[in-house]
Amino acid sequence: MTAAGDSWRRVHPASPFVRGWVALAAMFFFFGRDAFERLLQGGPVIDERLAGRAPWLLLGGGTVLLLTVLGFVLSWYFTRYQVADGYVRVNTGFLFKQQRQARLDRVQAIDVVQPLLARIFGLAELRFEVADAGQSAVHLAYLRVDEARQLRATILARASGAVSGTPATAPGLAPAQQAAVAEEAPEHAVLTVPPSRLAGSLVLSEQSVVIVLGAVASVLLSAVTENRSFYFYLIPAGLGLAAAYWNSFNKGYNFTAAISPDGIRLRYGLLDTQAQTLPPGRIQAVRVSQPPLWRVFGWYRMQVNMAGYGTAGSNGEGSARTTLLPVGTLAEVFAMLSLVLPDPGTPDPARVFIAGLNGLAPAGGPGRSAAPAAPDDGGFVTTPRRARLLAPLGWRRNGFTATDTALLIRSGRWWRHLVLVPHQRTQSIALQQGPLARRFRVADLVLHTTAGPIAPRLIQAGLDEGRALLDAQAARARTARKRQTSEHWLDPADHLVHAPKEGPQHG
Repeated sequence: MTAAGDSWRRVHPASPFVRGWVALAAMFFFFGRDAFERLLQGGPVIDERLAGRAPWLLLGGGTVLLLTVLGFVLSWYFTRYQVADGYVRVNTGFLFKQQRQARLDRVQAIDVVQPLLARIFGLAELRFEVADAGQSAVHLAYLRVDEARQLRATILARASGAVSGTPATAPGLAPAQQAAVAEEAPEHAVLTVPPSRLAGSLVLSEQSVVIVLGAVASVLLSAVTENRSFYFYLIPAGLGLAAAYWNSFNKGYNFTAAISPDGIRLRYGLLDTQAQTLPPGRIQAVRVSQPPLWRVFGWYRMQVNMAGYGTAGSNGEGSARTTLLPVGTLAEVFAMLSLVLPDPGTPDPARVFIAGLNGLAPAGGPGRSAAPAAPDDGGFVTTPRRARLLAPLGWRRNGFTATDTALLIRSGRWWRHLVLVPHQRTQSIALQQGPLARRFRVADLVLHTTAGPIAPRLIQAGLDEGRALLDAQAARARTARKRQTSEHWLDPADHLVHAPKEGPQHG
């Protein structure tokens, strides 16, 4: 075993200044605001009333600045990292020391993040995600961009079980492990989202519908009551909408997806850029959604549940990290699905997936029996006709089907959703039934996976069909987990995936 002292390394010296620039900016603003305002007004830089205390003020400001810089230097000096013995470790703290570590075979994803200031200095932050309910296990900030990419490639190669790689040197690795360093794996570009399509998707998004309806209501109320104050409610709504638009455009700008031997690579960002590497097989669930206005252009959105990302989808950054495709065509949806689920488990994946995205069960059938799987509907079993009063618009959409590798759940007549859960990622299943559902003999089936923006739920399934699915899915999950015998995901002989045949696009 290599001595730990021989393999510990420090982050880039500029790291604490990149992390703490806000503190420096606040300090200069506090001490220099008045002087700057007087300078703009043509007055003296130092107020005559404070002239006698100027040396003391300068001494105090200089002391605070010196202590802040000293704190930055100590923070840098006592921040070290190491990759050895199957772990990545980061030590931080001067007075209060902390060591965080993550097992390489438990790494769910590795992100390379570059805030705007870090991009100026040519630095990047590495985030190692493990199954820890949503918080990053290890943050390594900041390294030079090339060092960060090299270290990410090495860790992914070792975590995946790959044995091939070009000998090289990587920062943070023990000397005995340098021979196992792998160069960054080559990648094959899959798709790029044009900025014009991203902007169009924001204009036609759900939040636009809400603000337009709010504006119409304000105009009508103002006309009826002759009270102009209703217009003022549009101001904060407009500012909030503009901020939401900017955040979504900034996070989704230049979104690109590529496939490489170490996983699915996603890059995006206008000011702050981020590069994610999602190892295949670590994605817990996928959701394909289509808002009503996107149907005109045939656009879809894809999100994922990823172990380690947890419920991070509630904020702007977390939502971007759980987005597999911000807006894409049907062909691009198939391309991304082929990366996430290389083996669809069905001989006709295009027919099944299109039925899940756009399908609708026939309206006929006996009044109280369950709606069977229609031959032209991809094999989806939908809500029984007897329960159509519970969901007048959605009962022909709500349904499920299972392939050899995943369970597919579709829902929504206007806002269409298709959720895919690989069988081995089903952690537990629950059958839920309220008093009204008991009256119509239907039930909801809930699948529990890792936390995230997707909550897989089969709505209003027939009671008999729900019970049968509960038993069948539990059996499929057990069988799939037994076949998954290793934490390593990379098979060097067969790592390329191919998209299924593209089906016809439906608006």
